[in-house]
Amino acid sequence: MLELRNVNAAYGNIQVLHDINLEIHTGEIITLIGANGAGKSTTLMAISGIVAVRSGKILFEGASVHKLPPEKLVSMGICQVPEGRHIFPALTVMENLDMGAFLRSDTEGIKKDLEYVFDLFPILADRRNQDGGTLSGGEQQMLAMSRALMARPKLLLLDEPSMGLAPLIIKQIFEIIQKINKEHNTTIFLVEQNANQALHIADRGYVIENGVITISDSAENLLKNQDIQKAYLGI
Repeated sequence: MLELRNVNAAYGNIQVLHDINLEIHTGEIITLIGANGAGKSTTLMAISGIVAVRSGKILFEGASVHKLPPEKLVSMGICQVPEGRHIFPALTVMENLDMGAFLRSDTEGIKKDLEYVFDLFPILADRRNQDGGTLSGGEQQMLAMSRALMARPKLLLLDEPSMGLAPLIIKQIFEIIQKINKEHNTTIFLVEQNANQALHIADRGYVIENGVITISDSAENLLKNQDIQKAYLGI
């Protein structure tokens, strides 16, 4: 579904990504783990068109997409849930969800997907008329994920969905990620500081260090890797 070929990206004169190569197949959950500042979020933002690719290629379903604007990528089926949620705080839950479906015109499909996200996150149904900014951190994360799902993504990019959340909410969020993957047939690329949680739900994983992919393996093997255990799993 997605392939990055020798992707380089930078902020001004500071190069962040160095010849990144990775691939994601339809139906997978893939995780990218690494330390703060390693280039995890930049990788996602390069895929979603927010950070320009200096060289290399990004292919989505066989088509070159690295020069397309973010809104075009959303219409093609690539949606990102950004780090820090970034919901619209002055808009209601319902208005935030409407914004997620902004590029769609299939009324019946939108209605069906709204029912689906309310089934995933019943608390959002209860608070549909409440301003997004008044929700708790966990509820805002649920809203950010639901807003992305309203665009009906083929590929969902999740950037640090557990950040700042209580353990019980984190457990719920990771269960929902698996549910979205299995029930909604949504491919997921997960960037997550909580490497242990991420690897336990992923099919495969990549490790990024200083903007370079250093390891690629099955999630099962990465969990057993002693170097990964010491560096990222606290073992």
